[in-house]
Amino acid sequence: MICRWKSPMQINVVLPLCAYLILIFALSFYSYTRPRTGSFLNEYFVGNRSMGGFLLAMTLTTTYIGASSFIGGPGAAYKYGLGWVLLSMIQLPVVWLSLGVLGKKLAILARRYNAVTLNDILYARYQSRLLVWLASLSLLMALIGAMTAQFIGGARLLEIAAGIPYDAGLLIFGLSTILYTAFGGFRASVLNDALQGLVMLIGTILLLIAVVYAAGGLTQAVEKLIDIDPNLISPQGSEQRLDLPFMASFWVLVCFGLIGLPPTAVRCIAYRDSKAVHQGMILGTIVVAILMLGMHLAGVLGRAVLPDLKIPDQVIPTLMIMVLPSFAAGIFLAAPLAAIMSTINAQLLQSSATIVKDLYLNLQPDQIKNERKLTYISSLSTLILGLLLLLTAWYPPEMIIWLNLLALGGLEVIFLWPLLLGLYWEKANAYGAISSMMTGGVCYTLLVSFNIHLGGFHPIVPSLAFNLLAFYIGNQFGDRKQTVSP
Repeated sequence: MICRWKSPMQINVVLPLCAYLILIFALSFYSYTRPRTGSFLNEYFVGNRSMGGFLLAMTLTTTYIGASSFIGGPGAAYKYGLGWVLLSMIQLPVVWLSLGVLGKKLAILARRYNAVTLNDILYARYQSRLLVWLASLSLLMALIGAMTAQFIGGARLLEIAAGIPYDAGLLIFGLSTILYTAFGGFRASVLNDALQGLVMLIGTILLLIAVVYAAGGLTQAVEKLIDIDPNLISPQGSEQRLDLPFMASFWVLVCFGLIGLPPTAVRCIAYRDSKAVHQGMILGTIVVAILMLGMHLAGVLGRAVLPDLKIPDQVIPTLMIMVLPSFAAGIFLAAPLAAIMSTINAQLLQSSATIVKDLYLNLQPDQIKNERKLTYISSLSTLILGLLLLLTAWYPPEMIIWLNLLALGGLEVIFLWPLLLGLYWEKANAYGAISSMMTGGVCYTLLVSFNIHLGGFHPIVPSLAFNLLAFYIGNQFGDRKQTVSP
């Protein structure tokens, strides 16, 4: 039964999955045909700022939780043990931090300057075209890496759970996600995020219950882990990998640093009112807690059921086929697939917004009223970028979590301090922000390229420290009159 996924095609798995994809397209079609109430840019990229609390919580959570949390994270838990489950819970405050630190201030600025991208806000704050160009190009490069990891996760999921060859699965999954994002825009993305968030919650809970049952209960599962490797139940994990510098680095990388993540920040400018923010903080934190604990715990307990997997990223899709009836596996295959699709659509829209709003309209500002042309360019840029990402995902690495974390770190070192200090430090100016971006980008690239870990920390920690210092030094040479108060 463990090897059932190796058959050419699992029809009982594929049929419910097809039904789920049809539902996704139906929601996108509904969004596409719905009458527009504002300008094209506001409607396509931020849904006319109309999200309530439930939608805000779901879209923020599903934007953040993707292939790394449903495929790569459980794979790492499978390899390193219960210590990784503890480590994953470091991410618990991410929704509270994002909405609490950024939510109201970003929304006020976005409405004041009619901003639809994070770079719009950075330009309104710092009045620097050079900063916008640096931020835009950095954003596109980093998101290419992040989206590649998501495409790989989706294709690998279909390969293992449904018996679909990797290249065919990549095309099916990739094209479906690209098409509904390109034509549905932000509103379709948010509606699908709500559906996908509910699917993720139900799927996570049921899969965890099934894994515990298959392992013979929690006590027996833990005993099996001890037999395999006693370090699997220690806080430091197998290979003693999870030491204090690593855990501190992880907290910076996947919790505090995410405050500056552009796809997350954009969600903070698209909600309706203060009530939506407060509801979103509570609901979003609860959802993150359930998903993080459930998926990572399923990953590590899965080692008691499947002790000999060669590729750790295969643990969740393989468990789904092993511990669930085939038709149920097809239904709940939608859970991790939903997580990946929701992350990709947010990142694709962010990339498209950067191309259209931050780059094209900076070169052709007179085209801002040509909504027919903007509609065409926005959809086309999303389609082309998505197709290029399919090519980059054709030859995947064994563990996508490292590729995803690399891309996340790149975004954080570019955006965190310019955004955070721009909102909360009145004297912050463009010289400081540009110095921070350039220093952070160069430092992070060098440390990652040469695999340098200063003091045992992940490159994100020294990079953020150096570019914070660079911000302060560069800020001393800037002209405060060139900026606008937050």
